[in-house]
Amino acid sequence: MTPLVEMRNITKVFPGVVANDRVDLAVRAGEVHALLGENGAGKSTLMSILTGLYRPDSGEIYVQGKRVYFRSPRDAIAAGIGMVHQHFRLVAPFTVTENVALGLKGGIKLNLNQLAQEIAELSEKYGLKVDPFARIWQLSVGEQQRVEIVKLLYRRARVLILDEPTAVLTPQEARELYRTLRKMASEGCAVIFITHKLQEVMEAADTITILRHGRRVATVKKEETNERELARLMVGREIFWTGDKKRPPQGRVMLEIRNLQALNDKGLLALKGINLSVAAGEILGIAGVAGNGQRELAEVIAGLRPALKGSILVEGKEIIHCDPCRVIAAGVSFIPEDRLGMGLVPNLGAVDNLLLKEYRHPRWGKVLLNRRAARQWAQELIERFQVKLASLEAPVKMMSGGNLQRLLLAREISSRPRVLVAVYPARGLDVGATETVHRLLLEQKAAGTAILLISEDLEELFRLADRIAVLYEGEIMGIVPTDQADVEELGLMMAGAKRMEVSA
Repeated sequence: MTPLVEMRNITKVFPGVVANDRVDLAVRAGEVHALLGENGAGKSTLMSILTGLYRPDSGEIYVQGKRVYFRSPRDAIAAGIGMVHQHFRLVAPFTVTENVALGLKGGIKLNLNQLAQEIAELSEKYGLKVDPFARIWQLSVGEQQRVEIVKLLYRRARVLILDEPTAVLTPQEARELYRTLRKMASEGCAVIFITHKLQEVMEAADTITILRHGRRVATVKKEETNERELARLMVGREIFWTGDKKRPPQGRVMLEIRNLQALNDKGLLALKGINLSVAAGEILGIAGVAGNGQRELAEVIAGLRPALKGSILVEGKEIIHCDPCRVIAAGVSFIPEDRLGMGLVPNLGAVDNLLLKEYRHPRWGKVLLNRRAARQWAQELIERFQVKLASLEAPVKMMSGGNLQRLLLAREISSRPRVLVAVYPARGLDVGATETVHRLLLEQKAAGTAILLISEDLEELFRLADRIAVLYEGEIMGIVPTDQADVEELGLMMAGAKRMEVSA
């Protein structure tokens, strides 16, 4: 069968980087096709070429067997190709109907009531429940994603590309999305989705194409492979997930949070009486869809956000109103969500970034910083944590995401913390870098550190955490031991549909 869309020998070169090197991709009608690869493997570049954002340096694109030339995204849309980006392209004050209308021919002559009716019919057909008259800001993240898909379907797109489509969804919403993708494929569409979740690939895809260093290394059918083989193809070596899933013996409580309340940046109550405790040598996972108080919880513990009321104890000592310097002195390390914006200073080199928590120590000198000793210490950490960088003094903003995270972990772990707060520590990282981050966290657990692990990835929490707490709209909906946790139950709690009465 002729592919619905085919890319042949696609090459794209940026200054100093070969993003795509003679890549082939063929996707057929009725197929859900996953595109896998590490960060920098060329996935986004390839899809940007297919959607008209970039032009290839060489190679050919065919739609239904006919060669096409895309000079802009408009040309790709006209050919029936559309993309749902990870960060949605929606106008928040506008209604669903008005967002769908953007870019359509007709201008002020468009009949919005008729358009709303057509949107309702399209939503019903594909199981994409959305109110045509609702404003975008009133919708959940999952509903906003449905609007993006409806926009493409209304424009009669036959090739739909989704970038990390389940990153902000509960398990139930992800399952609904899989059904929608399957429905679209059964109607003759072709679906391409970019993801780093191997479990998601095995659940949703028919065919999988793996890119590595800008080249296509394999295209396989789902039934002919498994997660371990896919991981090996992505990174070029075997990946070994480690971790002892036996719950650790209950040690002394290192972090205790009582009735914690705090505001978000808009002045609204983000934390509504949080009660948690984490013991030495334990990982407590915090599950939940982004925007339910995770950021505020981490920042209050780290001393970066004031609390309205409550108590935070580290080894029995109160830190609720301490500044970050005193929180650090109490033995708390913090791995923020934004590794480059908050965790590191982009324009400084590795030495200065590693010194940010250490420069007051007498070993660096009482008046002037002993630069030679600092460089030697930084080099030892970089070797220990296997950080790859051009030089010790080069701005860290030039480093890859995985190496940035290793550098951040090197700084936070080298201080031998009693409590480690890690927020989405593997977000955006490829399989190999994720393996490294997980190994380092497990090593800290074994060393007796109490770890609060905040993650949207349930697979990550099941792999690492001893207990999982679910945070919804600033409240703890329940805390369960990981070996007793059920994905369906956790999903209901993440959606606010279920609450469990348990002790912290």
